[in-house]
Amino acid sequence: MGVSLAPMARYVRQLGWASLVANIGIVVTGGAVRLTGSGLGCPTWPRCTDESFRAHGELGLHGAIEFGNRMLTFVLVAVAVATFVAAWQTGRRVLRIHALVLALGVPAQAVLGGITVLTDLNSWLVALHLLLSMAMIGVAVLFLRRLDDPPDAPSHWVRGRVPLLAWFTFATAWAVLYLGTVVTGAGPHAGDAETERNGLDPVQVTQLHADGVFLLVGLTVGLLMAAGTARRAVALLLAVELGQGTIGFVQYFTDLPEVLVGFHLLGAGLTSAAVTWAVLAVVLVPAGTDALVVARRDGEPVGAAERG
Repeated sequence: MGVSLAPMARYVRQLGWASLVANIGIVVTGGAVRLTGSGLGCPTWPRCTDESFRAHGELGLHGAIEFGNRMLTFVLVAVAVATFVAAWQTGRRVLRIHALVLALGVPAQAVLGGITVLTDLNSWLVALHLLLSMAMIGVAVLFLRRLDDPPDAPSHWVRGRVPLLAWFTFATAWAVLYLGTVVTGAGPHAGDAETERNGLDPVQVTQLHADGVFLLVGLTVGLLMAAGTARRAVALLLAVELGQGTIGFVQYFTDLPEVLVGFHLLGAGLTSAAVTWAVLAVVLVPAGTDALVVARRDGEPVGAAERG
């Protein structure tokens, strides 16, 4: 049994939020590297050049931008280590596991980022680099959600029609995020002018991405109608999706201005966070709950056999 979080609750929660913000921040700064064509501003890895770990004047602005993004990794390391230490002190196994995953995500990102540089910004590897950040954002949200559980009465996972809809919405959101990386890899912001694109037709993959967005919004509206007391979280997800979709359409019809693409990347991080929070609000319910806190279309209660 874990110890009470009361003496350190604020500290642990602040670190959880710091992990979430830092992982979203690295998405935005990584996007700035790509949007300014600075992905090879430091042409090698782990050093910036063959002679030095830091960017020198001859590399210009691109070198400074890429080097600055690399330095943010140390901020992530500091936050991840502090989060893990705080989670360990709570004595709660589930918090320790989530914090460990957040910590291990930092070296994984560094190695994957290095490989993308050494492969001259291969668009498929750049996509994986972004998606790993999206996954870490989701883990940070899960960590924050688990902080709400009493140490001796953790929430439990539930099954049913509405939770199934929630998981389907989650999977669709991830498909949309992935298709967004494919669109980027086919377009002008895949890297600098010499970076090889993925070879797909930008118009076709953009249409496929848009179709996924329409499906996601439709599923979210359906989930909102069925979500009961989880409606606030689902409504937040819908608001993020509508804002993200608006930015996406505007940037497409205005020839992809860098500022809007940057906001679209921020929206992708917020989408990962919001969809994770919404799904958890539906499928993870407090201990002692005898029925789903989400409404069901047929009003059928959930028995003990349906709990995960």
